[in-house]
Amino acid sequence: MILCIDSGNSRIKWGVHGEGRWLEAGIVEHADTDRLGSLTRRLPPATRIMLANVAGDAALARIRLALAARWRELREVKSAPAAGGVINLYEDPARLGVDRWCALLGARSLTSAACVVVMAGTATTIDSLDGGGRFLGGFILPGFDLMRRSLAQDTAALPLAEGQYRAWPRCTDDAITSGCVEAQAGAIERAVARLGNGAACLLSGGAAGVIGEHLGMAHRRVDNLVLEGLLRLAGDLPA
Repeated sequence: MILCIDSGNSRIKWGVHGEGRWLEAGIVEHADTDRLGSLTRRLPPATRIMLANVAGDAALARIRLALAARWRELREVKSAPAAGGVINLYEDPARLGVDRWCALLGARSLTSAACVVVMAGTATTIDSLDGGGRFLGGFILPGFDLMRRSLAQDTAALPLAEGQYRAWPRCTDDAITSGCVEAQAGAIERAVARLGNGAACLLSGGAAGVIGEHLGMAHRRVDNLVLEGLLRLAGDLPA
């Protein structure tokens, strides 16, 4: 059994894989990290625990404390020049966010086609992977909710919009919500068009639903691309 943990900016996602499938998955708030300890006590022993952490040293310390009894099985993943069928062409491969790196590995485990890999969370990352497994580069945008909040916080007259998407918005809330959707969807569509040759689009993250609903092209939603990448790395490690 393999326990995969994605410690993101907002929350911690986890998944347990065994018998050739995901057996269980869930979400833990950073304030409730100690629940990971009860998880390891409740489930059968993990042969290894894979961690991707972008939430900083404090989050890592809380996870270490929660898993103290099982720390020897834990592998904290770092971005690398190559792994899992992906070649990292970042100028400094080690500086690529490990969540983006794992999402690319997860995408490669699901398709060998050229694809755009989108993580729609606190930030939206839009990364391009060619058919040979080369990570060509990518974009980082404020996430959908972060866009809405920035307009409310940094302008005097605009609200924290709770509007609906409209092709022709006729009120301020709808105009903000629709503008944020268009910005996210437009950036994704441009990346797919740039990659060309029938590139696929894999979409993951908390805002995947609202963005995917308005994408003007075929795409595949994958709930936990980072966990899929961690699982791929676990399979490449020596026993």
